[in-house]
Amino acid sequence: MIVNILRFSFKDGTTDEKKAEVLGAMRRTAAVESASFATVGQDLGDPAEGYTHAYCVGIEDLPALERYMYDPVHLEGDFEILPHLARLSAVRLSDDMDPELGARVTEIFLAKLAKYPEWGELLNSIPDSRISTDGPTDFPVAPVFGARAG
Repeated sequence: MIVNILRFSFKDGTTDEKKAEVLGAMRRTAAVESASFATVGQDLGDPAEGYTHAYCVGIEDLPALERYMYDPVHLEGDFEILPHLARLSAVRLSDDMDPELGARVTEIFLAKLAKYPEWGELLNSIPDSRISTDGPTDFPVAPVFGARAG
């Protein structure tokens, strides 16, 4: 199982209506067939860190991750979600102890960046991010959403 936990906050001035739309897009992404489990809601971490919301998704394996990354619902959702984020960080983990897993996940991410350069530009537009689109040495493990290194 590959698990991706995203902590994020919205840009100043984002209306409650727009926040609800973005969270709805995340919930649709979380409900695709390749997601084994997911939740979207409030971040319960330290408010001083500046995160207000969180997204967690579990993906069974690499084939499921590839389906998830290219699912039309996910592709469309990113363009609804990412423009409204001011801050984003990710924690990734897996119960699969394969030492090559991180590199294989990164390959899937980089292939998506190559296929959809506009997605990479959008990711890089997030003002405060703890995720990189620069490649294997900068990208930790299992991207679902991402942006430049902070």
